[in-house]
Amino acid sequence: MINGAVKQKKHSLVLISVLILSFLFSTGNGFAQSKSEKLKLKRQKLEKEIAYTNKLLKEVRKNKKNTLYELQLLQNKIAQRNELIATLKKEIANLNKQISTKRSDINVMDDNLEQLKKDYAKILLFLSKHNNNLDKLVFIFSAEDLNQAYQRLRYMNEMMNYIKRQSDTIVNYENLRKEELQNLTKQKEEKNKLLKKESEQLEKIEQNLKEKDRIKNILAKKERQLKTRIRQKQKEASKLNKEIERTIAKEIAAAKAKEKHGGSKTETITYSGNFYKEKGKLPWPVDNGFISQHFGSHPHPVLKHVTINNNGIDIATSKGSVAKAVFGGKVVGVAQISNSNNAVIVKHGNWFTVYSNLEQVYVKRGDNVNMGTPIGKIHTNIKGKTELHFEVWYGKKKQNPEYWIKRK
Repeated sequence: MINGAVKQKKHSLVLISVLILSFLFSTGNGFAQSKSEKLKLKRQKLEKEIAYTNKLLKEVRKNKKNTLYELQLLQNKIAQRNELIATLKKEIANLNKQISTKRSDINVMDDNLEQLKKDYAKILLFLSKHNNNLDKLVFIFSAEDLNQAYQRLRYMNEMMNYIKRQSDTIVNYENLRKEELQNLTKQKEEKNKLLKKESEQLEKIEQNLKEKDRIKNILAKKERQLKTRIRQKQKEASKLNKEIERTIAKEIAAAKAKEKHGGSKTETITYSGNFYKEKGKLPWPVDNGFISQHFGSHPHPVLKHVTINNNGIDIATSKGSVAKAVFGGKVVGVAQISNSNNAVIVKHGNWFTVYSNLEQVYVKRGDNVNMGTPIGKIHTNIKGKTELHFEVWYGKKKQNPEYWIKRK
């Protein structure tokens, strides 16, 4: 009878141990932690981007004039805040799942702990009724032979060892439960912090939207000035485009002439192949910034029925920023587009990158550059706008630069 009871208790101990191990090394829990970490990193990245946009807005507002660039910065900040709110919502949803799982796990632990204590109490009760020296001696010496007496003595020692292990298991289980309750409390605190952040962002986005509408209404009254600025930018874009096409045509003609006279195409093929391999992995041409105007045709943010065309992308950055080469190559063109707008064209085999709106140029035609080589200082206008215009060409075909640079 006693042997059967011990075996049953040992089975219970093994079962509980398996449950503990399953709980501790649950793959689902590990996945949840990994997801939480990714969401947290994304949130921190967005918070940094919003802080950088605020820095640019501060620079622009020094002149105390409402500009189209300020509107663009505000629109970008609103988009960033929307993405941040979406990330916060995902973080909260993920935490809710973790809290729910944790509660279920703790409930299972409570049930198991209660059963362990009941089993332990039964054993103690049994031993209390038979735990005197006379009973032990009677149990041992009533054996039929010396071997049986030895086995009974050994059994009694095993019984005491088992009771000790059972006691240790209960203590460890209680400590584990305490730790899980502490983790649950931390998760609840983290959830409350995220809910507070979400509420703050919702308030701020409402303020940003009101500010955006206010600036948009002011700019709408400056239609003539805006149209004049559009014509000026179109004129500069046309001049830049002609300079790029002329430079590329010249390079293509020179390559053909070289090939005709027995020159090797190996260098061009190598450069082109290496450049193409970096698609989607090229560094940004500035250390910090964001895309303020995308590639292609877009409706004007203020003027109705007016479309803006962009042969590349515009990157808003901070005052004093420097444009850098995104890949190794050769400078094949340096041109002045306006008094404060210089452009540099770098050749990478059959590929070309263009860096425009530079107030100072650090390279000259014929220079070889590496990835990260400073090309020139980006111009900051009197209204505080610092923006690099960046283009990518394959032969005579324009490419969307966003497909080439790393995603932030």
